[in-house]
Amino acid sequence: MSNGGSNQPRPTRNEQREAAREKARELREEQKKRERRNKWLIQGGVIVAVLAIAALIGGLIFNNIKPDGPGPANMASDGILLTGVDGVITPTETPALAADEAPTPTVPDDSGTVANIVTYIDYLCPFCGQFETTNADSIRTMVESGAATLEVHPIALLTNKSAGTQYSLRAANAAACVANTSPESFFDFNALLFENQPEETSVGLDNAEIKSLAKKAGVSSLSTIEQCIDDVQFKKWVQDATTRALTEPVPNSDLEAIKGTPTVLVNGKQYEGSLTDPAEFQSFVLQATGETFSESNSTPSPTPTPAP
Repeated sequence: MSNGGSNQPRPTRNEQREAAREKARELREEQKKRERRNKWLIQGGVIVAVLAIAALIGGLIFNNIKPDGPGPANMASDGILLTGVDGVITPTETPALAADEAPTPTVPDDSGTVANIVTYIDYLCPFCGQFETTNADSIRTMVESGAATLEVHPIALLTNKSAGTQYSLRAANAAACVANTSPESFFDFNALLFENQPEETSVGLDNAEIKSLAKKAGVSSLSTIEQCIDDVQFKKWVQDATTRALTEPVPNSDLEAIKGTPTVLVNGKQYEGSLTDPAEFQSFVLQATGETFSESNSTPSPTPTPAP
């Protein structure tokens, strides 16, 4: 009986080395194929991830860049006009400005019996705070009695002066929110913002603190105003109104534009007196009103008729 096994001759050393080299070559080729597959998979994964991130960012941008909405109601002149009726300060109702619509200047009372007080203010401006603290009570009395009207233009010159919180803009927006929804509370809310005015370059009041002032002012529809404050609903309007104030002629005056805050006008004449002396401002109001009265009641002398 013969033993089992192959009858093939045993490979020589050269044949073994050649077979080993061929095997190694095959392994290298297979490794290169795997590397190419992995490279395409990684690149494909990166592309998918990039596209997913781009889609996410695009969605966020789309959701946050909304078409410009209308401005606040009751501020068609870029300011809110407050008058006195039976001892109560009453806002003049006006429709909201459409996006990019030009404001409609207020028609002043030129009878000379009413002081038309117009203020351009920034809620972070310390000089505005001085003027308001000094004159708020006397202005309230004049408006309530019907001796004066008050038109307040909130603007945001100091948006970058509150450690990145944009307090100036947020406060002006909050004032617009109140004018839009609860205009009868505007005077009190305006006063509270100055009574609680933060220092320039500080972080300012946060939204919760601003909303607490709105509540203290007794606004109606508090939840609507709170949402308006959180959404900075009238941000674009505040920015546009600020630009208009700085670049366009001031209605019913000779000013080509305002140069700073506070800018205070009485019957079109700019007050440039003391910010801390109430008597000086009251004297200016009387003088400006008296000049308007004289102008409105002056009549030209009759022209002599030549003798026949």
